[in-house]
Amino acid sequence: MKSPHDRHTVQAVERALKILIILAEAGAPLTLSQIRDRTKLNISTAHRLLHTLMNDGFISQDKDTGKYLLGLRTFEVGHAALYSMDIRTVARPILQKLVDACNETVNLAILDQDEIVYIDQIESQNMIKIFARVGSRGPAHCTGAGKALIAHLSDRDFERFLHNKEPLQVFTKQTISDKARLKEEVALIRGKGYSLDNEELEEGVRCVAVPIKDFEGKVIAAVSLSGPDTRLTDAFIQGKLIPEVMAAAERISERLGYRKR
Repeated sequence: MKSPHDRHTVQAVERALKILIILAEAGAPLTLSQIRDRTKLNISTAHRLLHTLMNDGFISQDKDTGKYLLGLRTFEVGHAALYSMDIRTVARPILQKLVDACNETVNLAILDQDEIVYIDQIESQNMIKIFARVGSRGPAHCTGAGKALIAHLSDRDFERFLHNKEPLQVFTKQTISDKARLKEEVALIRGKGYSLDNEELEEGVRCVAVPIKDFEGKVIAAVSLSGPDTRLTDAFIQGKLIPEVMAAAERISERLGYRKR
């Protein structure tokens, strides 16, 4: 009997993933018949799935033997997944020092499908603190981490982001809902090197965020520090938090191989 979760699965996707797993476990090219036998699929279904995966680069076929093996696209996806995991390992001790220095909750976030995803967090010791569950998503246009990340998209990708977010959702009276104004904000963030969330997602909550760069100079994540507006005053943000968060992001970037030109 299938669980409620199973009712939401797509059979073709499950079968395609099974083929990828079997090829990965085999560690060597396989014939169509071998794939059919190991997946328990009929030959025509296996062939159609293999052809689809080949079109997208996840599988390739040896021209001499006709056998199938994993394509470069699987390497790219796997490498990206490992990279996301690796950045947590690199960043965590630095994030912990940032929490120790500021005693506010710190998050590590990435951009995915026009939203931010929190991939790590260290909470402050304050009784009143701000936190977002690791793995949860948030809007990019009105969060500190989100704005830090979209500010470093290419012009083309930023325009695509704006097109996909029609209209910009409003959460508080401080949320930037005008696209022209968001463009101006993004330009400022690029120049300053950090972004602020001034109660734009949630009333009474402020945030400072700074992008993290990899060895190629590409922005791949952001460090954000959040807290209640009663503690995150303008003076505290400008005098303490911005320098601390920028320094933490710079250290993480350096650990990932980034070097200032």
